[in-house]
Amino acid sequence: MNAPMDGPRPRAGIGGIAPYQPGDSALAGEGRVIKLSSNESPLGPSPKAVEAVRAIAGEGLARYPDGSAHALRAAIAARYGLDAGRIVCGAGSDELLGLLAAAYLEPGTEAIHTEHGFLVYEIVIRANDARPVVAPERELRADVDAILAAVSERTRIVFLANPNNPTGTYLPIDEVRRLRAGLPGHVLLVLDAAYAEYVRRNDYEAGIELVATSDNVVMTRTFSKIHGLAALRLGWAYCPPAVADALNRIRGPFNVSTAAIAAGIAAIEDAAHVEAAVAHNERWSAWLTDALTGLGIEVTPSVGNFLLLHFPDDPSHNAAAADAFLKEQRIILRRLDNYGLSGVLRLTIGTEEENRAVVEALERFMAGARANQRGALRGEGNERAATGRGGSSKPAEGAPERQ
Repeated sequence: MNAPMDGPRPRAGIGGIAPYQPGDSALAGEGRVIKLSSNESPLGPSPKAVEAVRAIAGEGLARYPDGSAHALRAAIAARYGLDAGRIVCGAGSDELLGLLAAAYLEPGTEAIHTEHGFLVYEIVIRANDARPVVAPERELRADVDAILAAVSERTRIVFLANPNNPTGTYLPIDEVRRLRAGLPGHVLLVLDAAYAEYVRRNDYEAGIELVATSDNVVMTRTFSKIHGLAALRLGWAYCPPAVADALNRIRGPFNVSTAAIAAGIAAIEDAAHVEAAVAHNERWSAWLTDALTGLGIEVTPSVGNFLLLHFPDDPSHNAAAADAFLKEQRIILRRLDNYGLSGVLRLTIGTEEENRAVVEALERFMAGARANQRGALRGEGNERAATGRGGSSKPAEGAPERQ
């Protein structure tokens, strides 16, 4: 991190933070780009949310928003049967994660996240001069025993994405309860449930009941994924009363825009649009998994709106080669090297047209890779035949005859 010799200097820990790098969203040259790198909704926002944003244009833009987002909190509370006083809204769940870290971390403390957890966790931990502690995962899934083993007297927060981004795996609610039971009372368990609406598993819960019955559990949610409002930056947290009070003391006075409030109310009330998004995701996630597995690409089972694709180590058809090939076809997936996952690409479930396009492109890529392998094997066989090393029953010159 560069700073002027005589100018202001940020705290020492800021220089050690790796800035968050989102997935690529554009390519050089002309022509349509298929962007499947950011887990955005292929159905887009509810038409009712779009109309709500249009309705606030004009004079509405000159007025400050409701600083408490009262109407939005009421709509969320009505949708899920919650106490609106325990809901805090923010500019995306990212802001809420940062507020939680600012409220409960300080120099000398620690916060835990899992091995392949959301990159924002480490950023908000370090931004508050605390130490990030990484708990190893087991088969790309959070491991409760590993998390509990990482807890020390300095631990103040455990961040758990459930389902996890970027792996798409999840912990059953019984395991989350076991984690909560194993934590000291002063440690805050933050359940990041950004993809909760997509999960259709009998053993999954987003965390509402745990928050309602605990003093040290918070659940965060977002409107960026299934509600298709990523551009408006809108999220919410359900908290114990004391945590909600702390967040309201330090959040910005108008941290959620009028447009986001209006769109959020319309979106959360449009249950039919949410169900359509869930049905689309279930259909095409299964279809993509079957199609890609048939091409020889391993796919991690996912409950989110994205898939983790594993490629071989061979340079001719590894993840980097696949990424380059897809970009030549003007298709963008997400590289995950900064998550410690260099052999994979993350694929967002797109529209039918986009899903078919990416499978067709990867079919050509894998076919080319297999052709290269066959060519290499033929070349090796020809070389062996020429030198007498394998490929022929005739012994090489000077070699002893087989007895």
